[in-house]
Amino acid sequence: MSIPTKEAVLQWIAENPALTSKRDIAKAFGVKGAARVDLKRLLREMQDEGHLTKRRKSFDDPNRLPPVSILKVAGTDRDGDLFLAPADWRGDAPEPRILYVPQEGDPAIGPEDRLLMRLTEVEDEDHSHQARLIRRIGTGPRRAVGVFRASAEGGRLLPVDKGADKEWIIGAGDTGGAKDGELVEAEIGKGRTRLGLPRARVVTRLGDPGAAKAVSLIAIHQHGLRDHFPDEVIAEAEAAEPPVLGTRTDLRHLPLITIDPSDARDRDDAVFAEPAGDGHALWVAIADVAAYVTPGSALDREARERGNSTYFPDRVVPMLPDALSGDLCSLHEGVDRACIAVRITVDAQGNKTGQTFHRALMNSRASLNYEEVQAAIDGTPTDRTAPHLDTLKALYAAYDALKTARARRAPLDLDLPERKILLSDEGEVVSIAFKDRVDAHRLIEEFMIAANVAAAEDLERKRTPLLYRVHEEPPEDKMDALRETAKASGFSMPKGQVTRPAMLNALLHAAEDTELSELISMSTLRAMMQAYYGAENMGHFGLALRSYAHFTSPIRRYADLIVHRALISAHGWGDDGLSEWDLEHFDATAKLISEAERRSMVAERDTNDRYLAAFLADQIGASFTGRISGVQSFGAFVRLDETGADALIPVRSLGNEYFRYDRDEQALTGTETGIEIGLGQRVTVRLAEAAPVSGGLIVELLEIEGERRRPAAAPSRKRKLRKAPKKRRR
Repeated sequence: MSIPTKEAVLQWIAENPALTSKRDIAKAFGVKGAARVDLKRLLREMQDEGHLTKRRKSFDDPNRLPPVSILKVAGTDRDGDLFLAPADWRGDAPEPRILYVPQEGDPAIGPEDRLLMRLTEVEDEDHSHQARLIRRIGTGPRRAVGVFRASAEGGRLLPVDKGADKEWIIGAGDTGGAKDGELVEAEIGKGRTRLGLPRARVVTRLGDPGAAKAVSLIAIHQHGLRDHFPDEVIAEAEAAEPPVLGTRTDLRHLPLITIDPSDARDRDDAVFAEPAGDGHALWVAIADVAAYVTPGSALDREARERGNSTYFPDRVVPMLPDALSGDLCSLHEGVDRACIAVRITVDAQGNKTGQTFHRALMNSRASLNYEEVQAAIDGTPTDRTAPHLDTLKALYAAYDALKTARARRAPLDLDLPERKILLSDEGEVVSIAFKDRVDAHRLIEEFMIAANVAAAEDLERKRTPLLYRVHEEPPEDKMDALRETAKASGFSMPKGQVTRPAMLNALLHAAEDTELSELISMSTLRAMMQAYYGAENMGHFGLALRSYAHFTSPIRRYADLIVHRALISAHGWGDDGLSEWDLEHFDATAKLISEAERRSMVAERDTNDRYLAAFLADQIGASFTGRISGVQSFGAFVRLDETGADALIPVRSLGNEYFRYDRDEQALTGTETGIEIGLGQRVTVRLAEAAPVSGGLIVELLEIEGERRRPAAAPSRKRKLRKAPKKRRR
């Protein structure tokens, strides 16, 4: 009697997840008698190979989720959809992305909840499963930020989330003194009122939701950012003392300078360059945060929980208290500062010929900004930059060599425009524009990349554990979707080759001067994997680098602080290097700070959306041009040219005809007119609604591809505009 193959066992377990004991498997394949010994040996072998995981007396496939699983909250997307992740993922495949499908009567779900869910596998490029709630497990009090609306019985809490329609009842004794229209933070209670709405209790009054300062405050509370330091953390920071030379290398003779944005809140990197043989010697000095934030201290615990600083147009939620981030760890002009510096030598073609690290003491000669540095190089130095012109010229000469090496490496050349929101002293939006990028920006980027690579390679050479900055190559299904978009847009991408950044650059450059440039850039960005921190080196696809770590921003990123500690341990510079606890919790730390980074990104994006909505609120009825940037069954998103804001065209506003949604083609098609709305199309829209509290913008479609939008007439008068680029059908 033959026993089944490994593939057959895995397939059967996937199809019968409730029947996974050895007895069930033997019965399914008719294995009897002595053959059971061979089956047992096969299952043990599959377990050793990682194909199966044994739980009590049953087996399952670690790369597949059972139909009923315990999940945790992963976050929301820009449409407000909630995504989940396995509470305990044991597979070696990428962690599944799961969409929560709420049902009537479901309780509100908080970021710390553990959820028992029933899963359904789906074929969707955005997620692999959909989940329906069975029950919450072990949740604590959850909080929500919203607008309080008073009533005779107490009031209601209206959510600030974009697109959310859930409300909570607040009893007369639970208002916390909140006034009608105030922004509040409330604790969500258990049970429901006779109206079927969940209960809530006001715990913090946040003030006028229309006030300029409330915009970032909403994001801080909504995403659970830690914006107040505990007293013991403040005390440790305030007790820190200026550095002394001691055993450090004295670099105070080097004319190091800092080059930052004009509104920089901290300065953690300084640079210098000089000729060396037929090439250059580059110095990159980074604030020695590890000297002040030691393993296991209150400062360390708080910094790890925060993961990184979060930047808003009106404020920063720092990783470290200001006594460190704005003072002792900031490389201000004319004061001694502790640093960890690397000297990198390169030849005329930018090839690295050597590197050495130093724990040192430095003194910055100048604190300059990008624009004045570029102006000096372009021939218009000021009183601030003229004394440092020789230093700047040497930096640019070294940058030219690094550019040559970068061109050979061919990293991904995806340079998307970045918005800059300018505020008045009162916090009102003055203007919204796209940031200009000059060579001074790119110079600092190249110096920082060189230093980050040097740190990773140095630690690898010394066999010291570190946290890598990982950016994996895009999955094949996303590359296939990008190929279809490129093909439908009149461009080509080779198939059957190993995916490399140079291949994508060829596509981006081909589209660069066409009207489809933004569509191709957006589609390329969507194909990319999200970068994360990990103890295992998986390379950095976007930068085309084998080994990469974050070393250059320890004031605002905990990952960089870990790399600094690793360098201290590797070089024997002191007892403030990696602790045993650090080493034992590498994986947990990597996961924690990766999640913190994503949380900050969403909070920053939501805040910008709210500022954009506030800026446009007095322009209701005005017309704007833009391009379709996303399509869903409920409508299409438009990215407005002038501000870069994303606005929604609700499908209900398109007329009485029915619009069919094609997920594969990312298009909406009118059943009567035949009009098709798809990615990349040029449109003119009228602003209908702007909600600063939620950041939502609603627009009406006026023109599409230069043609006036007309309501559906009769089926005989069909017209069809240029089709959106097709994506691969599945």
